[in-house]
Amino acid sequence: MSGNGNQVSRRSFLKSAGSATVVATAATSISGCLGDSGNGSGTLRYGRSSHSETLDPQGATSGEVAKVTNQIYDGLIGFEPGEAAITESLATDWSMDGEEVTLELREDAQFDDGTDVTADDFIATYRRFVDEDYEHYSDEASAYGPFTLGSWIDSVSADGDYTLNITLTQPYTPFLRNLAMFAAVVLPKDDIEDGFDFASDANGAGPFQLEELDDSNGRILLTSNDNYWGDGPNVDELLFIEKGQNSTRTQALIEGELEIIDNLGPDNIGTVEDSDDVEVQSGQGINIGYMSFNQSRVEEFRDPKVRQAISYAIDTESIVNEVYSGIAEQADQPCPPALFGHNDDLSPYAYDTDEAQSLLEEAGYGDGFSFDLTTFRNARGYNPAPGSTAETIRTNLSEIGIDVTIDERQFSDYLTYTSEGKHDASLAGWYTDNADPDNFYYVLLHPQVDSPDGQDWVDWSTEDYNTSNRSAWANQEFMDLVEDAQRTEDQEERADLYHEAAQIAHDEAPWVYIDYADEIRGVRNNVNNYTISAIGGPHLHLVELE
Repeated sequence: MSGNGNQVSRRSFLKSAGSATVVATAATSISGCLGDSGNGSGTLRYGRSSHSETLDPQGATSGEVAKVTNQIYDGLIGFEPGEAAITESLATDWSMDGEEVTLELREDAQFDDGTDVTADDFIATYRRFVDEDYEHYSDEASAYGPFTLGSWIDSVSADGDYTLNITLTQPYTPFLRNLAMFAAVVLPKDDIEDGFDFASDANGAGPFQLEELDDSNGRILLTSNDNYWGDGPNVDELLFIEKGQNSTRTQALIEGELEIIDNLGPDNIGTVEDSDDVEVQSGQGINIGYMSFNQSRVEEFRDPKVRQAISYAIDTESIVNEVYSGIAEQADQPCPPALFGHNDDLSPYAYDTDEAQSLLEEAGYGDGFSFDLTTFRNARGYNPAPGSTAETIRTNLSEIGIDVTIDERQFSDYLTYTSEGKHDASLAGWYTDNADPDNFYYVLLHPQVDSPDGQDWVDWSTEDYNTSNRSAWANQEFMDLVEDAQRTEDQEERADLYHEAAQIAHDEAPWVYIDYADEIRGVRNNVNNYTISAIGGPHLHLVELE
C-alpha cells in the first residue's frame, strides 16, 4: 500500500492545513475512539487479527481487505445476510440466457462523493481489472481478475445509463454469483480515469465511507455514507481495529473496548462464555484449511505417493479436536460440506504412519527429505492456531523421516510470498466468494493454463498461470470435469461432475486436507441485528447498538 503509513481520505485531507497535521489528527482521533469504552452507541468497533494491506478491492485476494471494502462498495448483485442466496444490490433485475446477460441498474444509487452510479462505471471497473489494453488498467490487479470476470466476459456494453448487456465467452453457470464477489464491486469511472489512489482512499456506493486510515496502528475508521441508497447504516461510525493475538482481542472484547471480534481462538472461547457481557456466536462456515504442496518448486511433491504419504502421516483429527478444540471438522476434499459439490462418500485420510512410510519407500524416498513450511502468524477462521498447526505437522512428519522447517510470516508478507510461488509448502485456506463449488475446484486447483503433456503440474512462471493454485497442480482429468461443470446448468448434473472431481482430488492429494471450520465470533450483549455471514459481508450496516 502506497503512502506514508498514516494516509487519510481525501475528505479529511481537504479539511486540514497540511499533511503533517493530517497524520497527527488521524492517529489521535482513532486512538481516542479506541480508548474511550464509553463513546456511546454511535461507534461500532470490530476487532480482527490482521490489518488490510490495501483498500483496493481489485488489488488483493485477502478476506481482511473484503471485510472493509464490503462496507464501502456495492456490487451489481449481493448476498442475503447469513445466507448463500443472491439478492439485488446496484442491479435490481437481471436475466441470463446462455451466453447473454442483461442487468438493470437502480437509478437512486450514488457514490459517496454524490455522483450517480451508471452502467459506464461497471464497464470502467471491468476494464481496469482485466483489460490490459485499457489506458487505466491496474498493474496491481489481483489473481481474482480472470476467474471472476476476465475469463468469462467477451464483451460488455451500456444501453443508456442503467442497462448493462454482457456477452460471455461460453455458458458459465456461476456468473451471476461472481458478480456478487467482493472483487467485482463497482468503482467510479471518473476516479478510475483521474488516477484515484484506490489503495489508500475510497469512493464507493456502499453504506459507509472512508474517514481515516491509520496503517501504522492497524486501524480504519469509516463513517455513515449519507448518499447510500439502502437501509442503514445504524451506527454513525465503524472502526476496524487490528489486535493480532487471540487473547488480546478477547480481553479487549470483555473489557468493552470492542463490540465484535472475529477469528476467536479455541483457547479463548471459554473466557468469552464465562463473561456476563459477551457471548459466543457461531454458524456453519463455507471454507477450507489445508496445506499445499508446491510441485513447481519441490520435486518430491510431484509424486502422488509422496503426497499421499504425507497426508497419512499428519494427524488432522488431532489438529481439529485438540488444537482447534472441535470448532471445525476434518476435511477430505476441496469443497466444504455446505455446498452441493461436496462428495459425501469420501473420508479423511487416516493417521497411519506405517502406510505413510510404506508409500515413501515405494516412491524412493524411504530415507525422507526436507522442506520449508510457510505459514501465517495471525489466526484465521479456517486456521485459528497456525503456529500450533505447523508444529503438529513438523512433529508428525519427523516420525517418517521428513524434516520440516517452519517459515512463519505476517499475513500480508505471507500472501505475497506464496503468490509468487516461493514456498515449498504452505498452510493455506479459503473462504468462499460466491457459494458455488467452482470457487473451490476451479479457483484453487485449476491452473487455468494447459496441462503439460506427460505431467500433472505446471511451472509457476507459465504465462497466465493461476497463482491461487498454490500447489501448481494440473491434472487433466480433474480440469476437464471442472470445465464441464461450469457449462452445465442442471444442478444435479453439476454435482455429479464435482463428485468425480472430488474423488480425483482426494486420491491425488495436491493438498493435505485439514479442516472445515465453523464461523466463530465474540459479540457484546449491546449488539443487535448482527448476523454471521459465511459469504459476503460482514453486513455491519445492519447492526444496532443499545
